[in-house]
Amino acid sequence: MRHLLCTLLLAPLFALAQSYPVKPVRIIVPFPPGGTTDLIARVIQAKFQEQLGQPVQIENRSGAAGAIGAAEAAKAAPDGYTLLMVFDTHATNHHLYKTAPDPFKTLDHISLMVTSPSALVAVTSYAPSKLPEIVAHAKANPGTVTYSTPGTGSSNHLAALLFERHGGIKLQHIPYSGGGPMIQALLGQQVNITFLSAPLILPHIKSGKVKAVAVGGKKRMAQLPEIPTLGETYPGFEQISWFGILGPAGLPKDVVARVHSSIVRTLQAPEVNAKLIEQGFEIVAGTPEEFLRHVQGESDKLGRLIRDSGLKVE
Repeated sequence: MRHLLCTLLLAPLFALAQSYPVKPVRIIVPFPPGGTTDLIARVIQAKFQEQLGQPVQIENRSGAAGAIGAAEAAKAAPDGYTLLMVFDTHATNHHLYKTAPDPFKTLDHISLMVTSPSALVAVTSYAPSKLPEIVAHAKANPGTVTYSTPGTGSSNHLAALLFERHGGIKLQHIPYSGGGPMIQALLGQQVNITFLSAPLILPHIKSGKVKAVAVGGKKRMAQLPEIPTLGETYPGFEQISWFGILGPAGLPKDVVARVHSSIVRTLQAPEVNAKLIEQGFEIVAGTPEEFLRHVQGESDKLGRLIRDSGLKVE
């Protein structure tokens, strides 16, 4: 009896001593299937679970520009079995949505994984094809040039607001419920232009379904060398998408280290690395500290844009 009691008392300690992970890990993607964040999650899934030694399940929890999925992740147990993959909106949602968790109090930053330039594209039925042509048309027809986004306050939306500011124009915002629906609207010629993560729209540019107008990086893309950067027309106008992985606040240090090292090795794996680079992503694989500083900087910068623009969630 005494031996049984000792065994029962020590069982939790034995469980804690086991190396993480000992069961499947889920990654919450706070956007619908078909968007860039979901794309990256699917690209890394097989190699990441190989590195962890446990199955990795991807769950899409869309809504409120990623705030709903982030809130679910923030409420999960801080044991490393629920992770969150985020997009640019992670740094801005708390400025816009009451449902958004505080990114600095409720979540632990693990790694800034990859970045990619945004691309300004136009549908084939829209006559203007060059940046000056679009600006001239928008100035002549205020509020009639339409653009799609995956939601109010998304990075796509903020890019368009910056475009309006730099170009001295007024566009018409058409929000959709995620990246997938936004792209379908674009391919269906339901809007004139949009800002999208270049890797997501690149196949449609190459197939001729949409026209590339400009890219948001500091330099032209190797895949689109003839397409100018936005900064060539508007110095200082840069629009970069970024993607990272987090967990609920309070993660044990050894769990953070294990997830981080597994992500780094996943991104460095030749089959993953080559696929992401081919699609237009730049591998970062930053440390938790670097990721946190990046998000703080983005939150400060874009928070000012949101306040200055008087942006409100509809």
